[in-house]
Amino acid sequence: MPKISRKGALMPQSPIRKLVPYAEQAKKEGINVYHLNIGQPDIKTPEVALNAVKNNTLDTLAYSRSEGSETYRTKLTAYYKKNDIHVSANDIIITTGGSEALFFTFGSIMDPEDEVIIPEPFYANYNGFSTAQGVKVVPVVSNIESNFALPPIADFEALITPKTKAILICNPGNPTGYLYSKAEIKQLAILVKKHDLFLISDEVYREFTYDGHEHYSIMQEEGLEPNAIIIDSVSKRYSMCGARIGCIVTKNTTVLNTALKFAQARLSPPTYALLASEAALETPDSYFSEVISEYVERRNVLIEELQKIEGVKVAIPKGAFYCIVELPITDSDVFAQWLLEDFRLDNETIMVAPAAGFYSTEGLGKNQIRVAYVLNKEDLRTSVAILKVALNQYNA
Repeated sequence: MPKISRKGALMPQSPIRKLVPYAEQAKKEGINVYHLNIGQPDIKTPEVALNAVKNNTLDTLAYSRSEGSETYRTKLTAYYKKNDIHVSANDIIITTGGSEALFFTFGSIMDPEDEVIIPEPFYANYNGFSTAQGVKVVPVVSNIESNFALPPIADFEALITPKTKAILICNPGNPTGYLYSKAEIKQLAILVKKHDLFLISDEVYREFTYDGHEHYSIMQEEGLEPNAIIIDSVSKRYSMCGARIGCIVTKNTTVLNTALKFAQARLSPPTYALLASEAALETPDSYFSEVISEYVERRNVLIEELQKIEGVKVAIPKGAFYCIVELPITDSDVFAQWLLEDFRLDNETIMVAPAAGFYSTEGLGKNQIRVAYVLNKEDLRTSVAILKVALNQYNA
């Protein structure tokens, strides 16, 4: 029998999606499942974006440019300028989601066996992208005790080898909700310039910052232009996860020209989604004010309720809409499956994401879950109440 590739065999399963069959089976049995497992906002997509697709007058659905339309990239520069990021349309390549932006970036700056240092826990698909490109992830551990703050720079420096090509951060972070400070970004900037590395910043949650904290982009850091690569997306910003439109932003022309060759090989991003994303840039600021206010309330409800459960530890998010929760259990993979297969409270249960899949170091995160607070406040209260009863039963 023909064999699959070694790369395919090593490709990790998504910790977020691998439990879907169990959730679907529970639903077939009439069970109401509260989804705390995936960052799919229930916030409505801006009407202006939806109308751009509904009311378009295209009579041929043609290819777009490989790098995305010039009109969209030009309008994006105005969006970035509002965020104190000064770039031109020629500094941007539009991709099929932030995922493809990362895939193109890895392919453009790293060869097989090269290394990328990432603070863990990190977005689980970073493992997948690195495996697909033959790149080695080198984790630097952050922890719940420090709220998942940036690990000491000495910890990063100790991991740098001749194979190291980049440091990758997510800011604000998925799955931790941590927002890196301006001082922390400056520390990383000094380090990557010292060792001639790239600094990749996944900034898809840029808008979602709380408690008066402000996002500081790596592209705001003077002198970092040759090293800095931003990964961005419309998915979370406008609640447009299904549009699959993202981008690479960098002033390093060699990186951008290389990434363009990857973009040309896949031909072009989807035309309708480009129309919607371009229109979404007209979304009024009031939309974000309302959305952020709602997420702050949801976060506060979630944290307050979780802190009432004995033996539970939770990191306080400063941004995005996720948090890591440490539970009084030994294996969250087993617990998450048990919740869907065997546990019911008034014909309801919850679906969570086991956190081990967000780590690269074997054994870490086994007693943790990631919770996405993308449900309304009442559903979040109900979900935590279900979790409390479930933990009591499970540990009994």
